[in-house]
Amino acid sequence: MESAVRSGKRAAQILLERRSAGNGAVFETVAQPRIRQPLRRAVEWLLQEQNTEGWWSGELETNVTMTAEHVLLCRFLGIPVDQFRHGAVAHIFHHQREDGSWALYYDGPADLSTTVEAYVALKVLGVDPQRDEMRKALAVIHAQGGVANSRVFTKIWLALFGAFPWSGVPSLPPEIAYFPLWMPFNLYDFACWARGTVAPLTIVLAQRPVRRNLGVDVGEIVAPGTEDECRRVRGRRHWLLLVERLQKLYERLPKQPKRKEAQERIARWIVERQEADGSWGGIQPPWVYSLIALNLMGYSLDHPVMRKGIEGMRRFVINDAHGWRFQACMSPVWDTAWALRALALAGFDRAHPAMERAVTWLLREQIPDDAPGDWRMKCGEKNGNGWAFEFDNDAYPDIDDTTIVVLALLEGGHRHAVADSVERARRWTLAMDSRNGAWGAFDRDNTRELLYRMPFSDFGAMIDPPTEDVTAHVLEMLAALGYDRSDHYVARGLEYLRETQKPWGSWYGRWGVNHIYGTWCVVSALNALGEDDDMVQRAADWVIEKQNRDGGWGESCHSYVDESFAGIGASTPSQTAWAVLTLQLAGREHHPSAQRGLNFLCDRQRPDGTWDEPECTGTGFPGDFYINYHLYRHLFPTMALAMAERSSGAASTLPEDDGAETLKEAPIP
Repeated sequence: MESAVRSGKRAAQILLERRSAGNGAVFETVAQPRIRQPLRRAVEWLLQEQNTEGWWSGELETNVTMTAEHVLLCRFLGIPVDQFRHGAVAHIFHHQREDGSWALYYDGPADLSTTVEAYVALKVLGVDPQRDEMRKALAVIHAQGGVANSRVFTKIWLALFGAFPWSGVPSLPPEIAYFPLWMPFNLYDFACWARGTVAPLTIVLAQRPVRRNLGVDVGEIVAPGTEDECRRVRGRRHWLLLVERLQKLYERLPKQPKRKEAQERIARWIVERQEADGSWGGIQPPWVYSLIALNLMGYSLDHPVMRKGIEGMRRFVINDAHGWRFQACMSPVWDTAWALRALALAGFDRAHPAMERAVTWLLREQIPDDAPGDWRMKCGEKNGNGWAFEFDNDAYPDIDDTTIVVLALLEGGHRHAVADSVERARRWTLAMDSRNGAWGAFDRDNTRELLYRMPFSDFGAMIDPPTEDVTAHVLEMLAALGYDRSDHYVARGLEYLRETQKPWGSWYGRWGVNHIYGTWCVVSALNALGEDDDMVQRAADWVIEKQNRDGGWGESCHSYVDESFAGIGASTPSQTAWAVLTLQLAGREHHPSAQRGLNFLCDRQRPDGTWDEPECTGTGFPGDFYINYHLYRHLFPTMALAMAERSSGAASTLPEDDGAETLKEAPIP
């Protein structure tokens, strides 16, 4: 119980410390030369991190389940793990906490499913279960009720090897492939990331395979007395639980009409969506389950689709002094767009080689107008397209990346060179608005909340509704293109943001943690549109109120679980930068809080020009999956320092380009 509320206690401690600081603190103004040198070091570091092709891509760190599941995938497919065995063990143990558990995010509470998957993977990798670390992990698992209380995905991984009964895993019929768009539970009701995961899992759950090749017995993860619980599907009382029981009865029938054809249809759907790099959706969950599903459908490891999918995983691997790990995703488009914006804000000329390389690469990454994509199911736009988050994900462009790339191109590129690309993106973005005047990330009106009532839906975001942060980025882009509140799209977007502002002044952050991020996104849009009304000032007041005693800002992922902790957490460079940028854009750049925030960033900068940040400040699925973008700790502090120098009117002292030899070489393609 103590570990389960660890994050909340830490946030509460910070709140008490903040209140004890009082209102009479003496604030120090940051002298201009103090900003200039940290900014120069930050820019030099950023230039050195650029790839020779023009992009940036920092590590996308999540939790150890990505590596643990890669171990289990290899075992299921019969792929040797010897090459990365020691590195994977080192990585998983590196993130174990003193109580024996693993968490979803830094300083978070013990997470049962993560701990179960880590424990099982370590046993598969040959770790002695009598080791003290393993004994502690097993104690945590039992204390939280054993595997019976774990998430559905964890149960599926174990059931593949006969370590959990399929009867205790919710059903998901492949016949949903036949459902029309108007029918609930059709594939396109699911968010694109869930859709790409659910589709292959319908094959897995229809076939319910058991391969006795795990190599170890993990029966101890079942807590004593919970055997019966493992054998039945759990869920909230709802008519869909009755549907689940009927499906279980149907699965016991000797014949199931059309089930084989439905699986074949799903398999074709999967193959059609494989990306150029071998992935599905550019993210781990659809990728691993697609490989498993196709293998169950008779695709051998030598089949071109399987071989491409397996070989493509190499690019997502990081192997260094901290161990061997598999990234859930890669973020080159997102990172490059923000890096370009940071350099533009720092005063770099559009003709600077680093800027030109980045612009050229981004232009090349825009998805062709005629590329197939699931977004077309609800949008008829034919003369435009956007950008995806990853190197290869043409089927799933997203509005968030597209808007930030457009802003980066406008700020860092030559107008005539980017005009056509920007226009295509503008058309596509406007066509993707939802009925309420706001924007989601990947689809229009992806809002069927009934999906959350399914027994299967115990993990992650199942839908992709409009959100404050994405809508704000769209409005910021439209402002840069000359739109104002007289425009229909802008007026509706502003009304949505007005309606979603919290009573205390902040906005929710769907894709960044959390209210500090959402508030910065919205204030950026309002500033770009010239809106300086009560919304902005209430937001600025809230930001000032949430400042920590050390001058920084922070917000724990715990705020997604308990909104009373919005804006509360240990100070981090990225969240401090978002707060400072919010104050700067709200006209409070000279407020003592903004000055103290700049001091925090200057004081915490490392000698090499970057910052340390172990915390997750990015969000995958609120409440379930968080991200530590390794470039966030650098990009946004650089922007805050650059904004401070720009507002002072000081002359630029930024470094000249040192040539391509200072840039990073491209990794394995």
